[in-house]
Amino acid sequence: MAKFYPLKVKEVRKETADCRSVSFDIPEELSKEFKFTQGQYLTLRTEIDGEEVRRSYSLCTSPLDGDLRVAIKEVPGGLFSTFANRELKAGDVLEAMPPMGNFFSELKPENEKNYVAFAAGSGITPIISILKTVMEIEPKSTFTLFYGNKYASSVIFKEEIEGLKNSFFQRVRVFHFFSREIPDIDLFHGRLDKGKCEALFKGIIDPRNIDEYFLCGPEEMIFSVKEALEEVGVESKKVHFELFTTGNGKKKKVRVQREENKDKVCEVFIKDGGNSFGFNLPFDTESILDAALARGADLPFACKGGVCCTCKAKITEGEVEMEVNYALEPEEVEAGYVLACQAFPKSPKVVIDFDEAL
Repeated sequence: MAKFYPLKVKEVRKETADCRSVSFDIPEELSKEFKFTQGQYLTLRTEIDGEEVRRSYSLCTSPLDGDLRVAIKEVPGGLFSTFANRELKAGDVLEAMPPMGNFFSELKPENEKNYVAFAAGSGITPIISILKTVMEIEPKSTFTLFYGNKYASSVIFKEEIEGLKNSFFQRVRVFHFFSREIPDIDLFHGRLDKGKCEALFKGIIDPRNIDEYFLCGPEEMIFSVKEALEEVGVESKKVHFELFTTGNGKKKKVRVQREENKDKVCEVFIKDGGNSFGFNLPFDTESILDAALARGADLPFACKGGVCCTCKAKITEGEVEMEVNYALEPEEVEAGYVLACQAFPKSPKVVIDFDEAL
């Protein structure tokens, strides 16, 4: 069931000129609900100018820190991010869903792994959570971070990253790339892309000796790096990625109703929070999530762009097709999980269970 909890803001801290990190007070009675794994995110909700606004932001702390904190970079025209950077203050209350997401791998003290992360801009947020946690839990593992920004002044968590590099100097390597500044070494000028990866593979890392890759940032960067890894034979199961934005601005494509579906209607049954309800949904018109929300359902969602996992649910009967999927792993899709915001009926009856996704 989509459940939000009111959380009081403990601190709003300036990280860069256009990024604030926000930490929350967690009451003892909610400590269990808000336990998290490195790399997960929070879905936040508030009302701005009379409009309900919800967004997902990655946690930038380690579960071992005892600090529930997200980083929010101001996006031009971004309603929630502008509010958080310019108006939000300690003592304010935001509503939050418990931590979600699967952008992580299981950590074990006996592991002796080599991790590599590619991050751009605010994509560093879940990466620093993963980096800090790996260093504490896996004393034999190493971590290499490639981090791209426009300028040195726009590096989020710059001091913290340097502190980790100094504290774990034998296990942590950090390489900064700037697209609008000219560093001393030409390799570190420009964006993180396929060509840059090919150069890195020749001199800095051997991609065949890396156990886990974490990629976070805009769509163009992620798929360019992913392609470079695939071309040198890196197994897809080693590559984990999380998008913050998509190249199309997460605009929905206009769906054209196919001739064979013009008179077809699907019986949709939704299970959530132990309750169930149903409605009829014409084929090729709107997603199951949008249709349910239009009928007054209170279901979990955030981005509606197939980027986050907030609306994850399981199809227990029938078939659907997803327009896009940037969040679910192939094995999750194989097991019947879908993103409700992207799910369109393909069968006369569909049963979708949100409780199964918990």
